[in-house]
Amino acid sequence: MQDVPIVIVGGGLSGLYAAFLLEQKGIDYILIEARDRLGGRIAIAKSSADMNASSQSVDHEKSNDGFDLGPSWFWPEYQPQLSSLIEALGLPRFAQFEAGDMMVERGASELPIRAPGYQSSPPSMRLVGAMTALTDALYARLDAKRIVKGQIVRRLTKTGQHIKIDSECGSEHIKAGQLITYQAQHVLLALPPRLAISNIVFEPALPHDLAMEWQETVTWMAPHAKYVAVYDSPFWRDNGLSGAARSAIGPLTEIHDASLVEGEGAVFGFFGVPAQVRQSVSEMELKAHCRAQMVRLFGVQAGTPKAEYIKDWAQDPFTAMPADASGAGQHAVAPASKPTTGVWQDSLTGCGSEWSAQFPGYVAGAIDAANRAVQSLPDAVLQSGS
Repeated sequence: MQDVPIVIVGGGLSGLYAAFLLEQKGIDYILIEARDRLGGRIAIAKSSADMNASSQSVDHEKSNDGFDLGPSWFWPEYQPQLSSLIEALGLPRFAQFEAGDMMVERGASELPIRAPGYQSSPPSMRLVGAMTALTDALYARLDAKRIVKGQIVRRLTKTGQHIKIDSECGSEHIKAGQLITYQAQHVLLALPPRLAISNIVFEPALPHDLAMEWQETVTWMAPHAKYVAVYDSPFWRDNGLSGAARSAIGPLTEIHDASLVEGEGAVFGFFGVPAQVRQSVSEMELKAHCRAQMVRLFGVQAGTPKAEYIKDWAQDPFTAMPADASGAGQHAVAPASKPTTGVWQDSLTGCGSEWSAQFPGYVAGAIDAANRAVQSLPDAVLQSGS
């Protein structure tokens, strides 16, 4: 049994940033991630410059450009803590392309129309290399020996001053099904509240009111799916179009330019089709409907993308629960992040993005929640870990 002061459950942005903060303080920890990759809801489809890599894998080496399958934007003026971190890590940024007209589909019996484009103020910003540039940069600054992938935390047991963490090797692991146990003084839950309370057994049970609050907290992106179409260049700009569109027909209801700073053009769209309906249709058929919509909006050239991707987060077991499928996908109201009474008091803190009161579900929320969780760790844990 490995004994450390702190175990972080989840290797998305919040978990990686919590690990980054702990290393800066010289505090020992273990980070356990269920997937065989890091990044959580931050994931990309690689550009053709690195098409040998899996379209949804994240190799934590030097990032090539890619297209975000999860979050894409941040807003420095509204999210200074995240912006400062990005600047400190030396990550270049650029403004979302919005110049030109947008396309609007109002009904199946009407042709799409051009309309004045919407200019965000302040502008939405993207990272060169896609949002995984941020998680890659954090990972590069961590001790890789403290990061464990492909292990699913199944049970947390409070015994005296310690917590026993039982994890199981995932199905893709060479020792699939094997149980591995850790011991810690404090656990940071860097995953959505609903996922934590649904997939992890707490012994003894968490306070009922807290457990219900976590269970009822919706997970951002969990009901959503994104489609990305990649082209040799952003040809729609030649026609004075921004690449943005709104549609009452679908299957995509909201579409944006997703092109690289230089080189390949791309658009992405959010599906307006409910998760249950998407799951009844093959990916091939969904892509065909999306291509047809691209042609309606941007012309015949849009019907032959060089690559296309669909990421359905509702079918991702490490993001969504059945309760999420019927949700509208709105941002949650942040629940309480820790028990304030009982045996779990001062032993457990939620630090996933949904626990951020200011930016629940956003990329900035992951940074905010992780920072608050680490800053609120009990002095006894900090002293024993350094």
